[in-house]
Amino acid sequence: MNQTSLSSRLQNLKLWAVIPAAGSGSRFSKTELKQYQVIQNQTVLEHTVQRLNQLPLQGYVLAVGEQDDFVQTLSFSHAERAHFCLGGAERVNSVLNALQYLSTIASDEDWVFVHDAARPCVSATCLDKLVTTAIEQNSSAILAVPVRDTLKHVEQGVQINKTVDRANLWQAQTPQIAPLGLLKKAIEQALQDHVQITDEASALEYVGVAVQVVQGRADNIKITYPDDLELAKLILASQSALNT
Repeated sequence: MNQTSLSSRLQNLKLWAVIPAAGSGSRFSKTELKQYQVIQNQTVLEHTVQRLNQLPLQGYVLAVGEQDDFVQTLSFSHAERAHFCLGGAERVNSVLNALQYLSTIASDEDWVFVHDAARPCVSATCLDKLVTTAIEQNSSAILAVPVRDTLKHVEQGVQINKTVDRANLWQAQTPQIAPLGLLKKAIEQALQDHVQITDEASALEYVGVAVQVVQGRADNIKITYPDDLELAKLILASQSALNT
């Protein structure tokens, strides 16, 4: 990634990152947080932050749990860029808290992207493509991949109701990027209207903001279940060997 080139595209705008890391991760473990599992002598969260810092960030905000006294002991890359805020009850609340924090030190016109703490395998190429697309098209955008498998709709129990046409379906990933002020207002409006928000794009869609899809890669996995951790270890080892 050519940071000088990307920095020149940013011109007078600035780029920030938000990493919601306050979730309980109950699907991974009832007692252990997935972002603090260790791969290659670093926690998943440290890997994630390291990947994001390949971009010319002004800073990154980690939204963490109130009882989390471990995060401050970690060795994050570009630690001088790190900011911390209190997370919320749900992911969307953590993101909003981080955006509200950013609003005190950044401009509404600055670009901010939100990235899952448990996605340590996102490639530099995908990050560059996402940010470049957003800036050049002046549009909110997300990484996503076309759905590959046949999808079945199961209405109740385990009986298939119908097969779902996947022709126009994409699987959303993170990061997801938008101007700070726009994203903050969209999430605030959606929450005020009691709309279920599963990612940043869904809040932007709700208020009528166009969001572009930028094709990502299948190896940008989210660690959700214990088996995913083993897969992430293999992906990171492979990417290190290929220097991607």
